[in-house]
Amino acid sequence: MRVIDEIRYDMNYLKSHTLQPKRFKILKVAILGGFVLGYYFLFGGLATLTFCSAFVLLSLAVHLTYRIRTNRWTTSWLDFVVVEEDGALKTRRIGKFYYSAILSNVLLSLAISLLLT
Repeated sequence: MRVIDEIRYDMNYLKSHTLQPKRFKILKVAILGGFVLGYYFLFGGLATLTFCSAFVLLSLAVHLTYRIRTNRWTTSWLDFVVVEEDGALKTRRIGKFYYSAILSNVLLSLAISLLLT
């Protein structure tokens, strides 16, 4: 049950954070969906499944690294900045380190999927 509680905690945080505008959260889903669909038509199901698996695992590693280093989103680390406003902890927008890691995950996942299939 502890793992499920931690997943719920992170899901609630991801839904409520202000690190990105809400429209950007929606846009990311649309871009990822379009990319996966295009990848499927270009390279087939196995390559797409391999890409998605690699990307999810690598992104999970980034997520867990940030989660651990920020002490469950309460401490500043790299481009994740936590400030106290009106007696409550608030987070600022994330930046170049996070997005560089995600871009690296995409490129590495592309390479893995194309080399293994």
